[in-house]
Amino acid sequence: MGADQGIFAPLVLGLVEGLTEFLPVSSTAHLLLVEHFMGFSSPGHVFEVLIQLGAILAIVVVYFGRLVAIARDALAGHKGALRFLGGVIIAAFPAAIAGVLLHDFIKGVLYESPLIVSIALIVGGVILLFVDQLKIVPRYTDIYSFPPLLCLWIGLFQVLALLPGVSRSGATIVGALLLGADKRSAAEFTFYLAMPIMVGAFGYDAWKSRDAISSGLGLDIAIGFAAAFLVAVFVVRRLLDFVSRNGFTPFAYWRIFFGALSLWGVLLFK
Repeated sequence: MGADQGIFAPLVLGLVEGLTEFLPVSSTAHLLLVEHFMGFSSPGHVFEVLIQLGAILAIVVVYFGRLVAIARDALAGHKGALRFLGGVIIAAFPAAIAGVLLHDFIKGVLYESPLIVSIALIVGGVILLFVDQLKIVPRYTDIYSFPPLLCLWIGLFQVLALLPGVSRSGATIVGALLLGADKRSAAEFTFYLAMPIMVGAFGYDAWKSRDAISSGLGLDIAIGFAAAFLVAVFVVRRLLDFVSRNGFTPFAYWRIFFGALSLWGVLLFK
């Protein structure tokens, strides 16, 4: 990451991370494509890895009261809380294993192909649009009622998000909707599932990229981290109500538009 890139690029990328991390639009795709067209570079994608902590901190801050309540209920032996915690662990397991096994291929090959990322955005948008229009009668409207098998299937859907452009939240939401969850609970479950997955991915990526981390990245990371945190707090607080009113169709259209625009740019300027 060159010093001549100034603070503008880290600020923009931090805003992009915070805005897109919890939306079903793929924050990874947006970061990679914005970096590509801005000419921004980070050795080992260290910058992207470390500013993600800002988004993680945002969801912990916003959901802190609920997390304490869940922990208290679980310690008191409430079956709903114990089932929920077990479900989150089950759902996180498949992507965690696949992420470790495929880490080098994902970061070394897929992350370096803006063409693949753009196509994945478009295809994912079409799928999200189709699923959002389906007339599925919800069987699950409370995340405490999600059975273990449902959580496992949601976790398997999440594995698809290892392909940059698919979207972690998008994959889990589509899986949850197809399996009978309503839109609000599907979005809420992906918030909670994000915590262990993002913390694990952050820790593993930070360890793998430790040799590329240098003190010269400090200011850029601080700017990106702060921007990601502030914007993610706003998104997390507003998203569930927005989804309850509008569904996921606006995000599907944005994916298709941004993916098509990026694909045009990639093909035009390659």
